[in-house]
Amino acid sequence: MRMNLPNSITMTRIMMIPLLLWILSAHFPWRGPGGEQEIAAAVLFVLASITDGLDGYLARKRGQITTMGMLLDPIADKVMVAAAFIALVAYNPQVVKVWIAVVIIGREFVISGLRSIAASEGFTITASELGKLKTVIQIVAVVSAILAHGWDHWQIGVVVVPVKWYAIAAIYFTVVVSAVSAVDYFIGFWKQIDYASSDRRKTAVLSRGKSASIGLR
Repeated sequence: MRMNLPNSITMTRIMMIPLLLWILSAHFPWRGPGGEQEIAAAVLFVLASITDGLDGYLARKRGQITTMGMLLDPIADKVMVAAAFIALVAYNPQVVKVWIAVVIIGREFVISGLRSIAASEGFTITASELGKLKTVIQIVAVVSAILAHGWDHWQIGVVVVPVKWYAIAAIYFTVVVSAVSAVDYFIGFWKQIDYASSDRRKTAVLSRGKSASIGLR
């Protein structure tokens, strides 16, 4: 089967994941005070994040939405986020604590589970504005946490940029937005499930009513 461009981009993002883990590991050869490791990891994660939006946009624009793409895209997203935060727990534990990684990763897989249940019930849960905000903040949090490993602050002329504190603030903001957006998704899911159940009950009552009327004839 020939792979289209959007799916190729998704596969490229998946292949970036082990590369990111290697760069953030002790085996990366260009480690040191120069910041080559941090810059390489940050650039790679930003590029991977760009492909996250690019593949979906191209699939819709080119009319190339496929079952393979619908399967691979969310898997690539979840694995990329999980890999980044698990690596950061070891790479920069002062900024990314274990419980933070558990909350953020757990949220991703809980939402995936809700979407799977929704799909089996015949409806979809669309991404909310909170979910989109979470994605943007997540990218900022990961990149800033990577850079904070190499720099406590940046001195730009007379301006001091507190990189580490920006990273900590971004990480905790990500936790808050992730939790709030998860509640928002759950409320949307519950409303849809409740509506679907009510609709099925009405259909069952109507079916029984029709059967009874036919029996009386």
